[in-house]
Parts: sequence; C-alpha cells; structure tokens
Amino acid sequence: MNFPVELSVKPDVTGFFDPDTNTISYVVKDPASNACAIVDSVMDIDYAAGRITYTHADELIRHVQDNGLKLEWLLETHVHADHLSAAPYIQQKLGGKIGIGEKITVVQDVFGKIFNEGTEFQRDGSQFDALFKDGDSYMIGTMKAVALHTPGHTPACMTHVVGDAAFVGDTLFMPDGGSARADFPGGDAGVLYDSIQKVLALPDETRLFMCHDYAPNGREIQWETTVAEEKANNIHVGGGKTKEEFVRFRTERDATLDMPRLIIPSLQVNMRAGEIPTDKDGRQMLKVPVNGL
Repeated sequence: MNFPVELSVKPDVTGFFDPDTNTISYVVKDPASNACAIVDSVMDIDYAAGRITYTHADELIRHVQDNGLKLEWLLETHVHADHLSAAPYIQQKLGGKIGIGEKITVVQDVFGKIFNEGTEFQRDGSQFDALFKDGDSYMIGTMKAVALHTPGHTPACMTHVVGDAAFVGDTLFMPDGGSARADFPGGDAGVLYDSIQKVLALPDETRLFMCHDYAPNGREIQWETTVAEEKANNIHVGGGKTKEEFVRFRTERDATLDMPRLIIPSLQVNMRAGEIPTDKDGRQMLKVPVNGL
C-alpha cells in the first residue's frame, strides 16, 4: 500500500446485525480515548406500510451513550441498495459528521435521472459533511483512518482502514460468501476484482469487517475475517484466481440475481445522506419508477 498501516493501533469494534437486511453496522472506538465512529447504520422500513422506525439505530445510540462515547463520524461505505441509512437520525441525537466517497456525485447523477428528481435535487454531494478521495485521511480520536476507493460494486465504494481494521462495505463478503454483485449502474466486475486486490494488498493480519453476511450453508452469521483468510479461502477470488476467471463468473452469476427487495427506497434515501425525500407539499414521499431500474 502507499500508506503505512498502523497495525499497532487496534480499535475496539462492536458489530450490530440487522436480520431484516442482513446488514452489520459497527461502532468503532479509539482505545486511547472515548471517540468513536459508526459505520453503515440502518434505518428500519416497513415498505408495504410506508412506515419508518429506528429500532436498529436506537441500539447503536444506546451503545454510544451507555459507554460514554463521543461520536465523531457517521461513515457510509457506499450508497447501499439493500437498506436505508439512519445517519441523519443518529447525527441529530449524537452529533458527528456524515462521510462518503466523492464519487457519490456519479451515483446521484445516474439515479437523479432514474427517479426524475429535477433540478432541486443537488448532485454535488453537498448533502454529506465530507466527501473522501482515494487515500484521504481523517481522525477518530487519536486514531488515523484512511479511505481507500474500492469501486466495482458501485462507483462510490470506499474501504475505511482504521489501525489494524478495515471496513470493506460490499467489496468482499466472508470467504465462503465470495463477493458482491457488480451489475448495478456504474458497477463493473473487472473494476471490482482490482478493488478486491487493493484490499488484499493490506497486511495479512489486517482484520476485515463485512457490511453483509447471508450465512451460506446455514452456518451462524459472521462478519469478521482477515486478509490472509480471504486470500487463501475466498470462493470467488482466493487461491490466486485470475481476473478473467472472476469477471466471467461474476458476470454469469449477476445475470441470475433478482434486484434487492429495498432497492427503490434505499437509493432515494441513501443518495440524500439518509434523508427521506419530500413532495412539493413537504410530505415525505418515495417514488417507484416503472421499468426504470
């Protein structure tokens, strides 16, 4: 890597699994202070009823408050297509800055057109407090964190490296889960392979934390592995699989997959940094484009 990985810094990482979306959110604490970050929070939605609740987010908030922590960052690894971000709700309760990769502007441009958002929807990423470029660093208390651009699943995907821990979003799954799809607008299987290699170039002992787990073959839910384990055993890229092999497999597999259940509301909310869109009368409202995705 082109920056030193501080393996001696070992953040305290607590995972919170959301069974409705198979998402893992994280509270990442600086062991030398009370500072923390939250990665990939979840806002609950009953899509059929059009009802938003905050059970999962409230669990994160309680953890921060009960442990006397100071929230400095709300990090999004990418614009999720399978769950809604609770970042603004948590920010209102605890403070902190909301950050995402700078290529959010690409995602906003694409889906702003699909959802016919009009000129009032800003496509410059200004809904977020920070837009990370590849290699940007920031602090969580005394810990230096580095944002790595790891596109392929989406154009805005970032892996956040904090000491000996890396939060990979949907760039990788657990070794028996392989990798995420690359067929969304702006996705690319070849680019995803290159991004995975970028993650696997981190030191072997680096802890990797997944955004999702689907318990392949009925095992227990898991979300932590290492670079060494992924390089050796990942069923899609491990053991020296070539880029050509990966692209062929990933393309064929993606052609068989259904769209995520919550993709329509997720994209509209998450490209706005977790804010729910409103209609001309100020009522919270989601659109359903027909044959638009």
